[in-house]
Amino acid sequence: MLLLRRGGTGVVRRASTLGDRSMIAKFRDPDPSKPKLVLAYSGGLDTSTQLAYLAHERGFEVCAYIADLGQSDMSEVGAIRDKAEKSGAYAFHCADLRRDFVENYVFECVKANAAYEGRYLLGTAMARPCIAKKQVEIAWAEGATHVSHGSTGKGNDQVRFELCYLGMDPSLECVTLWRDPEYLAKFEGRQDLIEYATRHGIPVSATKKHSYSEDENIMHVSYESGELEDPSFPGEKGEYPGKVLKKLTRDLVDTPDEPCRLEIDFASGKPVALRYDDFKIRGELEIFSALNDLAGQHGVGRIDIVENRYVGMKSRGCYETPGGTVLYAAHLDLETLTIDREVMRLRDALSIKFADLVYNGHWFSPEMAFLRAAMDHAQIPVTGTVSLHLHKGHVVCRGRSSPHSLYQQNLVSMDLEGGFNPQNSTGFIQTLATRLKASKRRDAALFGGPDADKIK
Repeated sequence: MLLLRRGGTGVVRRASTLGDRSMIAKFRDPDPSKPKLVLAYSGGLDTSTQLAYLAHERGFEVCAYIADLGQSDMSEVGAIRDKAEKSGAYAFHCADLRRDFVENYVFECVKANAAYEGRYLLGTAMARPCIAKKQVEIAWAEGATHVSHGSTGKGNDQVRFELCYLGMDPSLECVTLWRDPEYLAKFEGRQDLIEYATRHGIPVSATKKHSYSEDENIMHVSYESGELEDPSFPGEKGEYPGKVLKKLTRDLVDTPDEPCRLEIDFASGKPVALRYDDFKIRGELEIFSALNDLAGQHGVGRIDIVENRYVGMKSRGCYETPGGTVLYAAHLDLETLTIDREVMRLRDALSIKFADLVYNGHWFSPEMAFLRAAMDHAQIPVTGTVSLHLHKGHVVCRGRSSPHSLYQQNLVSMDLEGGFNPQNSTGFIQTLATRLKASKRRDAALFGGPDADKIK
């Protein structure tokens, strides 16, 4: 299946096919006298330099590993593989994790209604355990004793990766170069990285494409640093730099005037079908990819926020999460029809903790196992269909239905008695007022006012 994805400029670009894109390449036999290490690798300047440093300066046999989570640069995976070989890797693994990511991480967070600090839909945070889990599995398969990642010492990702490693296999040792004083002294800036890469024959770009950083997967694109570090930017002009917030979604002025009408079917909280126009789509990855395309065309899913990092500092982030925004809205709408009020309130309280655990890297923890079991139980009746409109950046829920609905039309109707006796409300209200009257009597005795004895 091929999808057409339209960027913010209105340009149509063809997305990759949804077939398996995994790749394994072995360049040479590793030296058995050296320890093996699996590096989470992107092919950029930072991780290419790290790979060479680990291989040439630290004496590791390095297996370069990249996770395909639907990021747009996976069309260049052949060049990334070749760069890994030139950087000193003995092997290269590209793991297509798109289906695993959508089904076992994205949909799990949707079911839990997990939004960090009420706004961030966790697109980067939920990807880290998916990446780390496969990295550990590759380490087991390769007989590696060490793992490494390219996260800096200031961000959340170092915590997320390393807690996942330790949660799966505490015997693995993580080599963290961006917290290594010797490495930091050697590479004080980007020019040092470029010079080192050049000496080792690693092709690099001499300049950055832009000053801000991006993290992209099928769930979202995040943008931070550079000009975005000023929380008041973009200031008077009202414009973001470069292509910020234009990779997955259109500007509102470029979106269609006619809304997109669609329906999403859920089974026990999980999306199972999408219908729009004359199309009906099934399959986790297929549904999510189509929602990204449709929502992006209508400018859905952009946010610009300041959040609290786990390491203690505040950070400004801009995010595009088109398909995820639609799913969260539709799923919550169906829950209001199918979940008991008190269960919903308990679930909402646990959703905050669930989001914190995802954000802080505790996916593989006993408390997360407990919460996921609780969420699964709450989702049992969340089956049905939600009708929506996507229009000018908005997700509008227009109707919902379920075979497990708790809504009783006759009972709530203003035109029918429906089995509810209004006279019962008198005793109900008097019972609710018992504590209010007791407080009023006490306050009258303490502070004056109406005669306390006259309050019945």
